[in-house]
Amino acid sequence: MDYTELVKKSLEFREKAYAPYSNFKVGAAVLMDDNKIYGGCNIENASYGATNCAERTAIFNAVSKGNRKLKAIALVGDVSTHTYPCGICRQVISEFSDKDTDIILVKNENDYLIKKLDEILPGAFTKNDLEK
Repeated sequence: MDYTELVKKSLEFREKAYAPYSNFKVGAAVLMDDNKIYGGCNIENASYGATNCAERTAIFNAVSKGNRKLKAIALVGDVSTHTYPCGICRQVISEFSDKDTDIILVKNENDYLIKKLDEILPGAFTKNDLEK
């Protein structure tokens, strides 16, 4: 699948990040099952616990508009490496995705890795665990 637009959007949202404490900007773009793209950036707070990651911001943006099925997510942090989502974000990604969801770890427009959720969060705790 061609993720050119999704990758570009993640880079655009990275520039909107509010990261005055860590100076670590992160951008994310999610492709939902209706083929709409939603974005987000990390938003820090002096009370660190109130900070929100780019991945969750993008997903919550999509969910708040009625979309609940994630096809792919692209994220970019430190452009010198491929930044992976934190543990909380991996858990939120798992809530709205399945085994076929692509996780795109962006370094720049031409350099990115594509992973599956099971690769970055093996043995995820999901809603299926609550049905047992």
